[in-house]
Amino acid sequence: MIGDLIKYVITNIRHRFTRSSLTILSILIGIMSIFVLISFGEGLRNYMDIMAQEMGTDKLIAQPRGYGAPGTTGTHLTKEDLDFIKKQRGISESTGMIIEQSEVKIDKKKLGKWVFMMGMPTNPSEQKLIEEAFAGYGIFKGRALKTGDKNKVTVGYNYLFADKIFSKPLKLGDNIFINGKSFDIIGFYEEIGNPGDDSNVYMTNDAMKELFDIGDEYAMVYIRAEKGVVPTELAERLEEKLRKKKGQKEGEEDFYIQSFEQLMETFGTILLVLNSILVIIAGISVLVAAVNIMNTMYTAVLERTKEIGIMKSIGARNSTILLMFFFESGFLGLIGGSIGMLLGYGLAKLGAIAIAATGYSFLQPYFPWWLIVGCLVFSFSVGAASGFFPARAASKLKPVDALRYE
Repeated sequence: MIGDLIKYVITNIRHRFTRSSLTILSILIGIMSIFVLISFGEGLRNYMDIMAQEMGTDKLIAQPRGYGAPGTTGTHLTKEDLDFIKKQRGISESTGMIIEQSEVKIDKKKLGKWVFMMGMPTNPSEQKLIEEAFAGYGIFKGRALKTGDKNKVTVGYNYLFADKIFSKPLKLGDNIFINGKSFDIIGFYEEIGNPGDDSNVYMTNDAMKELFDIGDEYAMVYIRAEKGVVPTELAERLEEKLRKKKGQKEGEEDFYIQSFEQLMETFGTILLVLNSILVIIAGISVLVAAVNIMNTMYTAVLERTKEIGIMKSIGARNSTILLMFFFESGFLGLIGGSIGMLLGYGLAKLGAIAIAATGYSFLQPYFPWWLIVGCLVFSFSVGAASGFFPARAASKLKPVDALRYE
């Protein structure tokens, strides 16, 4: 019976090919939009999970309050603050990073590029702490900075390629000019996945202070908790102690301290809200598709009224008629959902290539099994639910009235 029902449904869809195609198109667009948006949202979530694993859960970050990127807020943490943090119970190690913005040139006579200058400690353990905080991205080529590297720098991944930062790629040993002073490139960092971080220039904290004529003004302080210490509790305790030490009232601090776990939770909440908004927008097109399917099925009932009367007169039950139209509308939704999902997969892959070309290689779609199954079930359910009332109306027709219908 099921086989005959499927053949009957396919035959009816083929006989009304133009109308069926338009109905399928309407749900195709909605499912395609949902599939693409959720795949990118899951890609971001997957990236965050990988970052969390690479960073570890034992790290905290202290930053000055203010609007703007680190190093541009006009407020800083001092060496006194860093020394105070290092002395607190539960701290394994801590280090500060000086951040400034500056123009970098490969030719003194030509315009350069404005990028972030990152001050790095020369202690290997402290460097490792910072690299882990950047999700484990270490040196890709060359070597890291060490004590005595006064006129040397390491740079981000994008400097290895033409037209990413400069018109030509740079290599180990090349010179760049910062504030009119020449620096030798001794290393390139691994790709982080966004143009901002991959265009950073790193030099020692001492070189930063001399170049920009500043003191120990830290835009970031990275902290590693001791084993067995809960980072979130440590963050609260450190914030309270540093606030009292600075003589500031609660809620009026000029700094904040968060564990990386808290940072990930914040990003996760933002991502959830963003995904929800995008899916609601895409869901509007699915709603339009549902109305279209309902309209198509009501029209089909009117066109096949006499056919329904004949079927009932030879013994077809109400449940059979109901199932026939219910299954047909669900099948329309399933076809639209399947095609929409395939197109969505292709569109997401093309989008990822285009996004990667702009430098944001971290933003890649992710296709979990539940997304594929969910889209198929959802599209069938939308189609079937939209066809329920037309199917119910068809099943209620009386054979005599149906045979008389013109």
